[in-house]
Amino acid sequence: MAKPRAERARELRHEAGDAERLVWRLLCDRKLVGCKFRRQHPIGPYFAEFACVEKKLVVEIDGEHHAFQIEADARRTEMMNSKGWRVVRFWANEVVSNIDGVWTEILTHLTLTLSPHEDVGGEGT
Repeated sequence: MAKPRAERARELRHEAGDAERLVWRLLCDRKLVGCKFRRQHPIGPYFAEFACVEKKLVVEIDGEHHAFQIEADARRTEMMNSKGWRVVRFWANEVVSNIDGVWTEILTHLTLTLSPHEDVGGEGT
């Protein structure tokens, strides 16, 4: 019997690796341009590791095993795209070695969808 989605999402949050924990520290508490992210947010049959519902942005962290499931990840991304979500993926080792670059790229994706009246929090604004 399949587990309820809330229970499965809770399990996935507890199973998070170091890279996922680093990214969550960047995204929690509306730290990036005031956008709220959810962990293990259900989209169709999948759970997005991090999702900003307001901006329809998914952030996925891929570990080594993803090198062997390229087609499955492509189907997952395609399904999320078909529902209006943009998906950005990072390798776990990239997160650990270049967290500032990951932060900058996520920020770029978020600001692509800001309305002209939203402030990105930069100096002089």
